[in-house]
Amino acid sequence: MISQDEAIFTIGMAAKMLGVHQRTLRNYEDSGLVKPMRRGKWRYYSMRDVQWIECLRTMIHEQGISINAVKKLLSYTPCWNIVDCPFEKRKQCSAFFSNALVPRKVTRLEPLERRRKKVVAG
Repeated sequence: MISQDEAIFTIGMAAKMLGVHQRTLRNYEDSGLVKPMRRGKWRYYSMRDVQWIECLRTMIHEQGISINAVKKLLSYTPCWNIVDCPFEKRKQCSAFFSNALVPRKVTRLEPLERRRKKVVAG
């Protein structure tokens, strides 16, 4: 059986699986969001890479987060806190289980002005 981490898909195959243009995958690589294995000039993607790119596409196209914002957000929190992934999808995600922290949803804080009003009023 082939491992999830084994890089076996060429850029053309990965693009076809994802329903995107090869240039899209190159853009993600240039942005540092994905790092396929390279053999000479050839790029090879693993199944984990493909799954990660699906998640990236959700953040960018469904959530409306720019590539630069995704990069910034990922430096502060794991992807499942950015995109509200259902647990069924997270169970299959390598990022979810490889994180050393206990995975949990981050709750949003109230804007600072509201917190100040509560303190002053209370």
